[in-house]
Amino acid sequence: MKKLDLLFSCVVPTRLFQHKYIMKTAILGFTLVAGLQAAAQTNEAVLEDFKPSTLNQPGQKFPQVNSQRYARFRILAPQAQSVSVSLGGRGGTPLTKNEDGVWVGTTAKALDEGFHYFHLTVDGGTFNDPGALNFYGSTRWESGIEIPAQDKDFYAVKEVPHGRVQQVLFPSKFTNSVTARIAYVYTPPGYDQETSKRYPVLYLQHGWGENEYAWWNQGRANLIMDNLIAEEKARPFIIVMTYGLTNEGPGPGARRSGGRPGAAATAGSTNASPAGTNTAPAGEGPGGRGGGNPFAGVAAAFEVVLVDELLPYIDANFRTLPDQPHRGMAGLSMGGMETKIITLKHLDKFSHIGLFSGGVIAATDVEKTPGFKEKVKVVFCSCGSRENPGNLNSNHETLEKAGIKNTAYVSPETAHEFLTWRRSLREFAPLLFTD
Repeated sequence: MKKLDLLFSCVVPTRLFQHKYIMKTAILGFTLVAGLQAAAQTNEAVLEDFKPSTLNQPGQKFPQVNSQRYARFRILAPQAQSVSVSLGGRGGTPLTKNEDGVWVGTTAKALDEGFHYFHLTVDGGTFNDPGALNFYGSTRWESGIEIPAQDKDFYAVKEVPHGRVQQVLFPSKFTNSVTARIAYVYTPPGYDQETSKRYPVLYLQHGWGENEYAWWNQGRANLIMDNLIAEEKARPFIIVMTYGLTNEGPGPGARRSGGRPGAAATAGSTNASPAGTNTAPAGEGPGGRGGGNPFAGVAAAFEVVLVDELLPYIDANFRTLPDQPHRGMAGLSMGGMETKIITLKHLDKFSHIGLFSGGVIAATDVEKTPGFKEKVKVVFCSCGSRENPGNLNSNHETLEKAGIKNTAYVSPETAHEFLTWRRSLREFAPLLFTD
């Protein structure tokens, strides 16, 4: 199939402050920053220093964000009887109508830093904010808003050499695709110039309700890699991102379904406690290898697409190092659960494993997987500090005692959301393909 080039630029927020909470063979400890907590107090005066979100449509002044991480919305709907926004807590943010038929409201509390999906509810119907750009999440195109993160520098656009993200179309007999399936491929800076050089490959998967856009659009994966490579903190490698559901069989396979799979949290859900993330006993529930994994059926179908169709296509059409030591897989939320299931079944093809808010590789998984200690080079598990870091750290200890080198990372002051996963990629990438 012919490769279709897609070149793009990204807009990123402001504010910088970085904490690394990473370990290779030691228990992760992290310090919560008091300053981040202060702005979250609901009894403080809200500062009137609001500025348009960096993810607004061109020329649109709303939604806006202030220095305390509050968000303000303004919607023209003169005939509407009620308008609310899905951000700001479990009940969302109700807007108030003024004399001109304009609905305005400010979140009751500060939002987590980073990217958030949101939508409007107008008289019971679901709509996007006409002032915001749209991003695919929750099985639909949602509005997006960026709350400037203190450590945003690692995914900012900088004056460094940039790689390229291009769309490719690959055939898929398994899914009987009328048109070829889509994948996005990041090639690092220098790929097009150094035509004799070959590269390792990371297959990077999105979460439930998202699609192949998620990692380079919401996640800024290409910018994270460009910056790490420029700082000589990571080896240049190719990243492949494709749609992780196949619409085959039962479960959360319907791409436009409104249903939500059992215990799994919707990828990108924010300011709430996601159910099932890094909480299950070893080998059970989300992230487990057994039947308790709500994405087991989806992963089985996607496994065929990934291993039998996409992987050979990438090796045939890109300058890869097409062997197990130079191939890895990682994913966020559902993508992490798929990663676990697929990589443990195919250690002849994958040597580097990353689960971002997608469960853990437990000692029981190692015991049930022949050759794990000899074949797996990197095991990386992460979550937000408001998910369940206790289970993550406990599992890390257990693996260390069993002689399994592994890395655990906890993103400070985040939940089941994209800043957790952006930071996870930042910490994961330097560990890859270091031979």
